[in-house]
Amino acid sequence: MDSMYITPEHEQLREQISRFIAREVEPHAQAWEDAGFTPREVLRKMGAAGLFGLMYGAQHGGAEADALTNLVFAEALSQSTFAGFIITVLVHTDMASPHLHHTGTAAQKARYMPGVIAGHTITAVGISEPGAGSDVAGMRTKAVKDGDHWVLNGTKLFITNGVHGDLFFIAAKTGMNLANERHAMSMFIVEKGTPGFSVGRSLDKTGWLSSDTAELVFDNCRIPAENLLGEENQGFYSVMKNFQTERIALGAMAIGHCMQALRLTLDHVKTRQAFGAPLFDKQVIRQRIAMLDAKVRAARAYMYQCAWRVTQQHDVVQDVSLLKALTGELVNEVVHTCQQFHGGMGYMRGMPIERLWRDARILAIGGGATEVMLDEAAKRY
Repeated sequence: MDSMYITPEHEQLREQISRFIAREVEPHAQAWEDAGFTPREVLRKMGAAGLFGLMYGAQHGGAEADALTNLVFAEALSQSTFAGFIITVLVHTDMASPHLHHTGTAAQKARYMPGVIAGHTITAVGISEPGAGSDVAGMRTKAVKDGDHWVLNGTKLFITNGVHGDLFFIAAKTGMNLANERHAMSMFIVEKGTPGFSVGRSLDKTGWLSSDTAELVFDNCRIPAENLLGEENQGFYSVMKNFQTERIALGAMAIGHCMQALRLTLDHVKTRQAFGAPLFDKQVIRQRIAMLDAKVRAARAYMYQCAWRVTQQHDVVQDVSLLKALTGELVNEVVHTCQQFHGGMGYMRGMPIERLWRDARILAIGGGATEVMLDEAAKRY
């Protein structure tokens, strides 16, 4: 991609990740799909390669890179055809551990961040609940102060890395008597194995099969007071702030899927013979592919502009909301069409295009449904 945003260092990072995926992911990940999770060994290899701390402090092993570099990482990672692997990584790097980076105390970071960056401590974030998804303020999980501890009670749902994760950042209501009770929540650090904290069940999904997804249950779970993450009753605003990082990452995932689907489909239609000629000779086929490519290129340019605006410390809520809505819908249009052009083979398990088709569906739902994103953008006109 010739772009004013891309540097030679970005290209080196992209090539490093491409080599890693070709060597460590694509030949093995079908077994991960069958197992239902990405092995921790491959995650530790990514940590050892310096890929889990791009935006974090050098004192903990990070690279102190900017949002554009992080976008290059997410987009390059999304060239894998196994989205369960991708989301396992991106939840750790872009959706969970940033809460520790942004609001953790020096002591909390010193304790946990080295393991997070090295890939020894895999993180998850608990926000969604059975009755509260995009409506974050509708959550019911509560935390009550009891001496030098907090006591958590409630349930979280659809938590990626929830089964095999090591460190959890959990949102809970804490200001039950405040005027802004609906938005008065706090974030907490909860370690795996804490009494009263358990995996209620492992969830069986349509796509993202190589990621583990769980229901988390907190039953009088007592955690030390020093595990409060950030300021008391300010967790809602921490969650909202981190949504921008998360949604750019999900946009990158969508664009990566689009690019990979178009590559696979171009290879297919140029070699697949039908009615005495390659499918690519059919005008309708090549024109529809060209139009999809135009849409993807435009969305990709918008995505890089959003990341650049983050580096300039601009307010990006409206732009990122639009980006999330646009890319979540676009990836479904692209993979649907590309699967159609593969014919019957596109419906067979084990075919990359079939996997992309299944995996793409969630990108218009997770991390902020399209309708919610459009409303968030519209409120800012």
